[in-house]
Amino acid sequence: MKINCLIVDDEQYARKLLAGYVDKIPHLHLSGEAKNAMEAMQFLQEAHVDLMFLDIQMPDLTGLELMKSLHARPVVIFTTAYKEYAIDGYQLDVIDYMLKPISFERFVQGVNKAAEMIRLKSLKLEPDTSPPANEIKEPKFITLKADYKIYKVKLDEILYIEGLKEYVTYYTTQRKYVVLESLHKLEQSLPSQFLRVHKSYIVNTEHIVALNGNQIEMDKTRIPIGKTYADQVKGRLFN
Repeated sequence: MKINCLIVDDEQYARKLLAGYVDKIPHLHLSGEAKNAMEAMQFLQEAHVDLMFLDIQMPDLTGLELMKSLHARPVVIFTTAYKEYAIDGYQLDVIDYMLKPISFERFVQGVNKAAEMIRLKSLKLEPDTSPPANEIKEPKFITLKADYKIYKVKLDEILYIEGLKEYVTYYTTQRKYVVLESLHKLEQSLPSQFLRVHKSYIVNTEHIVALNGNQIEMDKTRIPIGKTYADQVKGRLFN
């Protein structure tokens, strides 16, 4: 299936670079280019676009303002030189957030995520009225062995988990629990709301307040994002 793409950027060099990247990937088709948000809006009214590469800082109307004005949006990847708009992108459900200068490898990573989202959207065009078969329900509680006791802790109350050698510390809305456990092994058993963001931290994504540079804000606590986890974190939060 060909993915129809639109590139929106006020810089000619940026449009040319992305167009070259699109041309290298067989399942992408460059439907058009726009040098500002108004041109993009006109193009979206006249043609079908599956994926839009959208710059943020543009004259007259920014990429963020364009997104907010659209009733029906294609899948969007932000392409920008400004990292401070990451949380805005998260709130607007963009699939990825690429910082300029964008390498071809980084471009491919974003396109793969977008292609999967487009595939899933296409599968949902026809409503599924059949009842769910063997629906898997994620657990609501976890049991922790700490202080010579066994505690039953609600997963929703866990803010984040910190690993230190052979111990992990669970920070919850009520208190903290120190448990003899491997963070790596724990990561494999936790439900989907938990995300590894650093070699020493796993966070509950439902308690994330904001992204601030290379840190995650969780109420009064800031958790660092490890370099090797940065793309994974952004991809998961913008997915």
